[in-house]
Amino acid sequence: MKKKILQLKKLFVEFQTDEATISAVTNVSFDLYRGEILGIVGESGSGKSVSCQSILRLIPEPIGKITAGEILFDNQDLLKISLKELREVRGKRISMIFQEPMTALSPLKKIGLQLSDILRTHKKISKKNAMTESMKWLKKVGIPSPETKINSYPYELSGGQRQRIMIAMALILEPDIIIADEPTTALDVTIQAQIFDLIKELKNDNTSIILITHDMGVINEMCDRVIVMYASEVVEVAEKDQLFNAPKHPYTKALLRSIPDLYNRVNELQTIPGQVPAPVNYGNYCRFHNRCTSVFDRCKKEHPKLLENNGEENRCFL
Repeated sequence: MKKKILQLKKLFVEFQTDEATISAVTNVSFDLYRGEILGIVGESGSGKSVSCQSILRLIPEPIGKITAGEILFDNQDLLKISLKELREVRGKRISMIFQEPMTALSPLKKIGLQLSDILRTHKKISKKNAMTESMKWLKKVGIPSPETKINSYPYELSGGQRQRIMIAMALILEPDIIIADEPTTALDVTIQAQIFDLIKELKNDNTSIILITHDMGVINEMCDRVIVMYASEVVEVAEKDQLFNAPKHPYTKALLRSIPDLYNRVNELQTIPGQVPAPVNYGNYCRFHNRCTSVFDRCKKEHPKLLENNGEENRCFL
């Protein structure tokens, strides 16, 4: 029987602007099991990154705020522990690969120092051994001439190289959970394949990965289970094979229809009509109703609940 390593329960996150309060995450709950790769997919603004940043309490305050919910890891609610206790979790037990390497890396420190600082903080090893270990990880993530790059500043590296540095920083302590937020966005397809091979190699029975992506091909290749998010909430949760072979929610079906098919050429690619509703205008109705081809009257009058059926979860009246 699979063991749960992380649980999000009824998480709500809001951002306060001058005009309104924005609901970035609405009643999000999901489980992560030990040794699995859990994919989170959805359009930009659906709440994927904010949900996962909340796990490490990286929501910028006071603009952003986790207003409700629980995040259970190792028999602790991460929302209730002290910052000192949280620092023992960040990086060492749960690490994150961020989307924007230029803003995540310090522009004032050389790459080798940034990597070795992580090791020296958590493992208490010598500076020499930390630099040796850092060099090894630069090689692992495909950095050319690592003996040179280790003494470089971030601005001296390409976007793809900076992204690989971020990946090395997240993996260097071999944590229990790796949150990968679009980890290969700035990389070409060859390096993407290398990075995903590395992630698969590192993943074992004790390491779990949350993979945030827009790429359904990556979901199909990498993940065991998939969470589909739309307009700040979870609309479907399913095993990967179930999701691709028999999707339940109309939004999931629309996402899959929009994937180009190499063998069935068409003159025009499939798109999802309409726009995502503004996060201040959700209302008490299905948030996908204005874009759904299967909409009926009830969808416009009632907000569907996330219901479980045979281990799968789905938020739809159909």
